[in-house]
Amino acid sequence: MTTVTQQSIAWTGFTPGPWQDAIDVRDFIQRNYTPYEGDASFLAGPTEKSLRLWDHLEKNYLSVERARRIYDVDTDTPSDIDAFPAGYISADDDVIVGLQTDVPLKRAMMPNGGWRMVRQALTEAGKEVNPDVEKIFTRHRKTHNDAVFDIYTPRIRAARSSHIITGLPDSYGRGRIIGDYRRVALYGVDRLIADKEAAKHAIGDQGFSEHWARAREEHAEQIKALKKLKTMAAQYGFDISGPATTAQEAVQWTYFGYLGSIKSQDGAAMSIGRLSPFLDAYFERDLAAGLIDEVDAQEIMDALVIKLRIVRFLRTEDYDQIFSGDPYWATWSDAGFSEDGRPQVTKTSFRLLQTLRNLGPAPEPNITIFWDPELPAGYKEFCSAISIETSSVQYESDKQIRGRWGDDAAIACCVSPMKVGKQMQFFGARVNAAKSLLYAINGGRDEVSGAQITRSGDHTPVEGGGPLDFDEVWGKYELMLDWVIGTYVEALNIIHYCHDKYAYESLEMALHDSEIVRTMGCGIAGLSIVADSLSAIKYAKVTPVRDETGLVVDYVTEGEFPRYGNDDDRADDIAATVVHTVMEKIRQVPMYRDAIPTQSVLTITSNVVYGKATGSFPSGHQAGTPFSPGANPENGADTHGMVASMLSVGKLDYNDALDGISLTNTITPSGLGRTKDEQVTNLVGVLDAGFIMNDEN
Repeated sequence: MTTVTQQSIAWTGFTPGPWQDAIDVRDFIQRNYTPYEGDASFLAGPTEKSLRLWDHLEKNYLSVERARRIYDVDTDTPSDIDAFPAGYISADDDVIVGLQTDVPLKRAMMPNGGWRMVRQALTEAGKEVNPDVEKIFTRHRKTHNDAVFDIYTPRIRAARSSHIITGLPDSYGRGRIIGDYRRVALYGVDRLIADKEAAKHAIGDQGFSEHWARAREEHAEQIKALKKLKTMAAQYGFDISGPATTAQEAVQWTYFGYLGSIKSQDGAAMSIGRLSPFLDAYFERDLAAGLIDEVDAQEIMDALVIKLRIVRFLRTEDYDQIFSGDPYWATWSDAGFSEDGRPQVTKTSFRLLQTLRNLGPAPEPNITIFWDPELPAGYKEFCSAISIETSSVQYESDKQIRGRWGDDAAIACCVSPMKVGKQMQFFGARVNAAKSLLYAINGGRDEVSGAQITRSGDHTPVEGGGPLDFDEVWGKYELMLDWVIGTYVEALNIIHYCHDKYAYESLEMALHDSEIVRTMGCGIAGLSIVADSLSAIKYAKVTPVRDETGLVVDYVTEGEFPRYGNDDDRADDIAATVVHTVMEKIRQVPMYRDAIPTQSVLTITSNVVYGKATGSFPSGHQAGTPFSPGANPENGADTHGMVASMLSVGKLDYNDALDGISLTNTITPSGLGRTKDEQVTNLVGVLDAGFIMNDEN
């Protein structure tokens, strides 16, 4: 057990406060982090050790993986926090240690989510299935996927197979849960176990109810997971029962918390949270004491990022198509402001961005900057320079996030904000809002297959061969959305009920408060297509084209109509109305575990898959072609430039899309200016202008 003496040693030099008596990482950060308002001149380049390690990875593992998609898979060991012996990249791998399995890039099976997907992924990787493991997970141990499909109704199955609801997490980990991995470093695991035991005892003997029984069982599972975490760290020679005593230990302990989570869950997004101001408190303390120098600090950060870059999950080829590759969104949120007005930019914020220079560009970790025009100038300029050099930085509105979720929020996946350690999300994929419009016109028949997906008679198609009437189409669209949203949320409730029962994230939830906020992360795809198509029906002349069965399969659109993404209120208001209407319908449906419903306008990766399953539109969007990503205007429709598209997106009400709104823009460096200095200055100006305008809307 951790002693008072061990804690006092670990916390020497830190400003005391309530964080010492209760689990409160935010209070520790606020009392101990040091804002940095300088420039990037203090930074160090990569050490020889870091370069040797990265070069070894590239030559022996990454290049092999690229050539054959999957480097290797362990086919004998279902993954768990402590299932594998210690593994290392090479002899140089001694700064921040820990692999998901015993070999870099070797993937692990996680069959609790579903054996079918594991078997398919193994076959696609050219691996033999272990019959003993298969027997366990097909005969003796029910999986999440089995349970979901046992409960699914014919209505849900029809909507799923027709792709009007796509990407449901019914056969893979749900993700969108950010464990507060900082707690492992600040308190040590023994303190966290004691806190969970006290919380379990506080539940008491209230007499049986489902809520009471589940609370006690989940706390028990969390305690077991924390004990496994200690065992896993011990395999690497570390005792994490007590708090970290140095900056290197703080990074290592924090990473162990994250590593335990990715060993035991394969969520679609496994974000790491908001670490820089927390870790910076340790770096500043050790730098002041002369225990490390800047070269050491950067080497530690480079070593951590190397580990985050080689996270791998066993996925099927179909999964890779949905997400346009093999992402895992180890999102690292940074910067922004504290509620007292101090910027949360630290030297470690710079060190994180510096890894993109030291190690080269990479999509992981998904570095996400909480931007505000009032951030320190030196940091804004460095963000801009790194963005231009690497195209590896994402930006979110700090004012919007902080105003709704506080100053210790982080992004799960791409755009979904939540309070770290105090909130989790039931992830829900997307409703194909564009395809729903075509269903409304066709009375619930699928425009690709011709099949009647909704119950015959519940929805009637648009009659006649003349131009479409906006009011008639909108009325049918609202009725169709009632069916789609009801089916969608019912599926989500089933999925998350089964996930809690058969694939519970015990370690991630152990790194949360015992009482948390739960949100249900819903979302829509195809917003720009809906907006432009409804605009065409309202402002131009749209005549449906039917096949021999009467199914509308195409449209003839005559005349001009305003398009979303050009700062034209006529089209932009339609888009905002669609987002609001969908959200209002979501709010009417009861949520599992009383989750708070939220919505995102996202699809930054799955827009290709959605487009393949969808027909032609009045807007001119052709069947089978990709949707534009997220809240972007339709491809090629934004004719008034990037600022106009930002203004259009800014008209979407954040209250209707609290799970996040994504706008993806592409700018070539030469388009920002002739010199590097001009480019940096102009990109800062574009970001400032865009966030000022959108935060005011």
